[in-house]
Amino acid sequence: MLPTIPRQSLGEQIAEVLRQQILLGHLKPGENIPERETSAALGVSRTPLREALLVLEAEGLVEMAPAKSPIVAKPSFVEVTHLLLVQSALEALAGECACDEATESEIDEIESLHTTMLTAFEDPDPIEFFQIDMSFHEAIVASTKNLSLVKTHKQYRDRLWRARFLSARRQAARERAMVDHGLIVEGLRRRDKAFVSTKMKEHLRRAIDNIRGVFEKEEAGDVSDPDGEKKRQLADG
Repeated sequence: MLPTIPRQSLGEQIAEVLRQQILLGHLKPGENIPERETSAALGVSRTPLREALLVLEAEGLVEMAPAKSPIVAKPSFVEVTHLLLVQSALEALAGECACDEATESEIDEIESLHTTMLTAFEDPDPIEFFQIDMSFHEAIVASTKNLSLVKTHKQYRDRLWRARFLSARRQAARERAMVDHGLIVEGLRRRDKAFVSTKMKEHLRRAIDNIRGVFEKEEAGDVSDPDGEKKRQLADG
């Protein structure tokens, strides 16, 4: 299931492969990641694999302990909810600040990301669609030029990768996100701080309900795709 990684590709490249395996559910919450077998499957040594695992640990996707195999993190619904509440406040602040600080070219780029998502909406590649979605939010935060906000937002974003990915895979969530993103872009154009701040917060808070449904399915042992689609494999050769 795991694609072979060229030897010159280390650290971040390995982390990206494992990150996608976790997001798509090929590596499931609570599952061991044996270093010897995983490094052999990827065609790399254990040293860069450990570097990749440390990256994923910092993102909250992997848990590591001395003398034990790393495992895919399995946060509780309460933990994820708490993280989302904080991030919704951060994004609300980012929306407000962006109305003051974002240049027209930065708003053009934010709108371009939204347009790209609309174009791919009917038959999206789940990983690519999600990455563009996250880039939309990151672009708004970056446009604030507030380095403390950018750094703090990244810390919470990293720990919410899987939760937000699972939320974004739901058809209804994608449809609502497109509406939200369009309204956010319109608000940025008008420099309407109260409107953009409110929409950013509502957008993130809505993810809590989406995640609740995912957790309930996982607890019931339902590991099927949210839209009933066949899971796509990452390794194409």
